[in-house]
Amino acid sequence: MAELYGQRIQTTVQQKYLPFVVDTILNSNVFFQRIVRAAVKWSGRTIRMPIKVSKNTTGQSFSGFDTFSTAATDNRQYLEYTPTFYQITVALPGDEMSVADTEDKILNLMKLTIQSDTEDMADDLGTIFYADGTGNSSKDPLGLAAIVDNGDSVASIGGLARSTYTTLKSTVTASSGTLTLAKVDTLWTAITSGAQKPTVAYTTETVFNLYGQLLRPQERINKDASFTKGIQAGSGFTGLAYMGKSILADEKCTSGALIFLNEDFVDWYGLPFFGAKPVQYKNQVEGNDYPAPMGLGFSWSDWIIPANSGSVVGHIYFGGNLLTGNPKRHGKLTGITSI
Repeated sequence: MAELYGQRIQTTVQQKYLPFVVDTILNSNVFFQRIVRAAVKWSGRTIRMPIKVSKNTTGQSFSGFDTFSTAATDNRQYLEYTPTFYQITVALPGDEMSVADTEDKILNLMKLTIQSDTEDMADDLGTIFYADGTGNSSKDPLGLAAIVDNGDSVASIGGLARSTYTTLKSTVTASSGTLTLAKVDTLWTAITSGAQKPTVAYTTETVFNLYGQLLRPQERINKDASFTKGIQAGSGFTGLAYMGKSILADEKCTSGALIFLNEDFVDWYGLPFFGAKPVQYKNQVEGNDYPAPMGLGFSWSDWIIPANSGSVVGHIYFGGNLLTGNPKRHGKLTGITSI
């Protein structure tokens, strides 16, 4: 950039750096933000979720001395989940830190780097949370591609085969390109039973706009959705309304998908990493949706001084897994391209 002023100004007026960094890279990460900020603490080497998979069929009408069945009913199984771990490396050269630690510093280099790298890791994980958990030789946490599936792509969930236990199948409907309110209604009905109904829907910005075009002007009601699970007016992300619930646009969402979730049956179980401490920092970055550490599961190793280098290295860890206990209460439309 060419200098605007001559030496009279150059030699008498110092430059001013604003005390924050504006993020021009990271975009929305809605599902990850909401689910992780409402994390449940992990406990044990695995988590087992008991589920009911069949009915007791010994009921009967009777009269007089009719005999009853004495057969025991074994109608429960369990879904079993194991923790996963993800990390990102934070590294700084010692000479830069020496210069950055003078009294003229504007930003705290070490804390700023931890914050920036934590946000980058969250951005990576937001993509993984829409995948099927098979990434990096199945070391990735589970994502919505595994949780919201009918068995065609992901044959089992929590160690149980969906072909054997059919109530573990989600409803997956190919939209054949077009989005209609009738298709949305059919999906909603398929995964709703009485008071058990979806609480939120996630979709791409493209599909979000297509859905908005289907609504009459008086029906285009915007709702504010909180960062955490459950809808609270006045905080977080803006969504379009459907059946009183929010449809949210998430740039991480699978292309062409509209995913309904009942968030009573999907949770992030977070597990701090051994020997590490919670990620904490004063916010020095503006322009994204990461104003603070994102929730349970983030841990910081602290700075480590290598034996053969004038530098410091640390690791941010993220432990736990995305769990569901009732996949049949979730569903999705796929392949949406137009209306």
